[in-house]
Amino acid sequence: MSLEPSCWYACVRGCEGRHPMDQSIYHCPKCGGLLDVEHDLAALGSKTADEWKQLFRERACEMVGPEASGVWSKGEWVLPSLHPKLRISLGEGRTPLLSVPRLAQEIGIQDLWMKQCGTTHSGSFKDLGMTVLVSHVNQMIAHGSAIRAVVCASTGDTSAALAAYGASAGIPTLVLLPEGKISEAQLAQPLANGAIVLALETDFDGCMHLVEEISHDPQFYLANSKNPLRIEGQKTLAVEMAEQLAWDPPEWIVIPCGNLGNVSALGKGLMMMKQLGLIDRLPRVLAAQAQSANPLYHSYRDGFESFEPQEADATLATAIRIGNPVSYERAVKVLRELDGVVEQASEQALADASARADLHGLYTCPQTGVALACLSKAVQDGIIRATDRVVVIATAHGLKFTEFKTRYHSDSIPNVQSRLANRPIRMKADAKAINEQIAREIDRRT
Repeated sequence: MSLEPSCWYACVRGCEGRHPMDQSIYHCPKCGGLLDVEHDLAALGSKTADEWKQLFRERACEMVGPEASGVWSKGEWVLPSLHPKLRISLGEGRTPLLSVPRLAQEIGIQDLWMKQCGTTHSGSFKDLGMTVLVSHVNQMIAHGSAIRAVVCASTGDTSAALAAYGASAGIPTLVLLPEGKISEAQLAQPLANGAIVLALETDFDGCMHLVEEISHDPQFYLANSKNPLRIEGQKTLAVEMAEQLAWDPPEWIVIPCGNLGNVSALGKGLMMMKQLGLIDRLPRVLAAQAQSANPLYHSYRDGFESFEPQEADATLATAIRIGNPVSYERAVKVLRELDGVVEQASEQALADASARADLHGLYTCPQTGVALACLSKAVQDGIIRATDRVVVIATAHGLKFTEFKTRYHSDSIPNVQSRLANRPIRMKADAKAINEQIAREIDRRT
C-alpha cells in the first residue's frame, strides 16, 4: 500500500525534534542552527524509481495547470502538505539545458551544457523557491495566520521573484535593497509588481540583518533563503537537469554562489534522487565566487575549519556581492558530501568569460560569467578533466544586466580591459564602402 508523503522542519545540525510546517520558524529552537525541510523518504520510496520517472515524464506533457510548472510537477518531493488549489505558480522551471560544443572546445572540455535558469518568469532561478514559499504563505493565511506581508533583503533577483509571486497571490511584499548596488532592470521589477521597496544606505548584509529583525514579528514572513522553503523549490533544478540528461548525471556541476542557498538546494536535490534510486551516482560541485565577495572560498581554503564574514567589495556580479551568506552551514554540508570545490574569479576573468559565452549565442549574466571563469580555471588546473561532462548553472537572464553588457562593449568598465568588445562601426551611407567593410569584418571574424 502506498504511504502518504509528508514533511517537517528539522535542524541541519542534527538536533532531535520535528517542527510542524505551519509554524513561522527559521532557526532550531534548541541550538539556533538553520532548519531544513525533511521528507518521509519511506513514503516516497513506496514508488519505485522507474515509477517516479514515468510520473514525471507524464507530467512533462502538461501544457496548463499546476503540473505544467517545473516545480509543482515534482510536488510530492517539494511540499506535499500544500493543497493544490493554493499553489501560486507563474510557469516556473522547465528551463532549457543547452549543449554548447564550440564553447566547450574553447574551454578545453568535450561536453559542456548550460542550464538556462534565466528563462523562467522573473528572469532567474529564484522563481523556483519563491513559488513554494509564497504558496505556503498563501495556505497559512487561508488557515487563519495573521501574516500581513512577506519580506526579503535582496541584491536584485530575490526581490523580483518575491514581488511577482506576491502580486499574483495578492499578498503584500516588502523589499530591502542596498541603494545603488543593483541594476536598474532589477530595481524596476519589484517596483512594477507593487512591492514596498526600501533603498537603504548599506550593503546586502546590512539589509539582511534588518530583515531578520523585522521578521521577529510574526506579521512579517521571511522570504530569504534562510527560510528552508526556498531550498525546497530550488532543489527541483537538480531533478529537472537529471531528467533532461536521461537520468545520467554529469561529472561536474558549476554554480555561482552568493548567499549559498543555490548550492545547498542543488545538493539536496541530487542526494534525494540518489536516495530514491533515480540516479546511481552523485556529481561533484564547483561553487564559484567573485574574488571581491568570496567568504566561502576563504573558508574552503581553510578546510571549512573556520568562517569569517567579510565586507564584500564592489563586483560586476552584483547578485552575489554577499560577505556573510546565511546558508553557509547548509552549503558546507553539501560540499563535503559531494566532494565539492570552491573557486574564485577576478573581475577581468568574469567579464571576458561572459563576453566569450555570448559569442556562442548565449546572453549570460555576470554571475554566470563567474561560473564560466571558474570552470576555465579548474580545467587549466587539471581539477576538471577534458573528458568530464559539465553542466553550468546560468542563474539569471543577461537582459537584467544590460548596463554590464553595454559598458563592456564600450570598454568603459574601470580596471577591466574589454578584450572581446564589439562596437558599432560608424560609416557613411555608401554601398561600395559598406560592401568593402563587410568583407573585411567577415574575414576578421572567421
